[in-house]
Amino acid sequence: MPDDKANPTADWTRIAADLAPVEVLDDPVTIKKRSRDFFWYSPILNDQLRRSFGDLVARPKTREELAHCLSVAHAHEVPVTLRGGGTGNYGQAVPVQGGLIVETTAMNRILEIGEGFVRVEAGALMADINAALKPHGWEMAMFPSTQDIATVGGFVAGGSAGIGSIANGPLRENGNIARLKVLSVEADPVEHVFDGDEALRIHHAWGLNGAITEVTLRTVPTRDWVGCMAGFDSYRAAYGAGHALASADDAVIARKLCSVVDTRIADYFPRLDAHVPKGRHLLVTLVPREHLDALRALVAGHGGTLHLAIDEGERQALKLPHVFEFAYNHTTLQVLKSDRSATYQQIGVPDASDAARVEAMRARLGDDVWSHHEFTRWGGLVYAADLPIIWFRDADRLAEINATYEADGFTVYDAHVNVIEGNHMQPDYRHLAWKKRLDPKGLLNPGKSLEWEKVRHLSADEIEALGPARTPA
Repeated sequence: MPDDKANPTADWTRIAADLAPVEVLDDPVTIKKRSRDFFWYSPILNDQLRRSFGDLVARPKTREELAHCLSVAHAHEVPVTLRGGGTGNYGQAVPVQGGLIVETTAMNRILEIGEGFVRVEAGALMADINAALKPHGWEMAMFPSTQDIATVGGFVAGGSAGIGSIANGPLRENGNIARLKVLSVEADPVEHVFDGDEALRIHHAWGLNGAITEVTLRTVPTRDWVGCMAGFDSYRAAYGAGHALASADDAVIARKLCSVVDTRIADYFPRLDAHVPKGRHLLVTLVPREHLDALRALVAGHGGTLHLAIDEGERQALKLPHVFEFAYNHTTLQVLKSDRSATYQQIGVPDASDAARVEAMRARLGDDVWSHHEFTRWGGLVYAADLPIIWFRDADRLAEINATYEADGFTVYDAHVNVIEGNHMQPDYRHLAWKKRLDPKGLLNPGKSLEWEKVRHLSADEIEALGPARTPA
């Protein structure tokens, strides 16, 4: 991606003064840190983005201060990149054309907890929201494995699924996002409200089409969850058990996590050595305490053994990570802590129930691709995604791996591309139509949508009429 400044003549001393009374961070070390997210998971993106830096960081504490930041940026015609905890993997929060970085983590109030919902400011941490909900008998319907540093606004803008998606669907599942409030980038920013399905016009748009100020999410009754790890002699057996668990009747075995991890990846989890035998392919899950016996029976029926079953108190006493830190992209992080030559990919499995097809693909891929599957539900159906560890050699080998998957009908959602249309997605013209309405100068996160540059001269209604919408990932 280009790292050219969108407005090389901007007077940043004047801009910093105009941003008062908003807190401004202008030292080079802080600016560089706030210009990064987890794009370094990809050696390709790391090469492209590591020299992309913003010019100034603003840290608003209220919606009014955020509006002031956007108004100043509009007046000076400088790019704006919204940032939460910076846990994205594709460089969503990297200012590829420089400009003003607006960090929302000080906008972190929990505004309302009600029957089946929570209303919060965009910069609230997911872990803090869950902690506030529990005394009221609720928990988030889903959250990312990076909940300790991920903000809710960042998750809505750049995320899709997480812990809880096997029970409650991804974020785009009907009802999971109840309402979003979003500021426009104008001389006098206006707050717009998107309810229900209308929120999908803002969700997963990488902050391209409005500055999220407030989020209302569905919550579900909290339960006494037990973190579990079961071991199997073969990956196929572990995968089969995972699919059976993902497909089970909620009344028999409820779960809010269902992950399958190759034993070679599990070898990078040294903190489990005293609890899980080596050489076992793992099924990682969270189930209610009252369903533990049913889980043991399911695991045994697939030839496995339940090695670990701990509640939150036991986990803290043993000083172990949450089991969800061995799932989703935390799995990638566990490996990268030891060896930075690893990377990953995101693969859609054509038929989640076909363990034989998954096993055959594993055999074709070679020893430099180690499987790791996550099960989710959407619209009542079970889906599986492979987030394999890949031992990176070069871009040609990565392309060969992608082609191997695609030749058998697996879908590659490329984790090594820094544009929103670049990972097997069709352009979502609903997103771009609202960008035209809320960001007419195109100042929000420029350089992240190739299609925007083609349609920005059109009216918002003309853009929306183009269709189609994004292909689900």
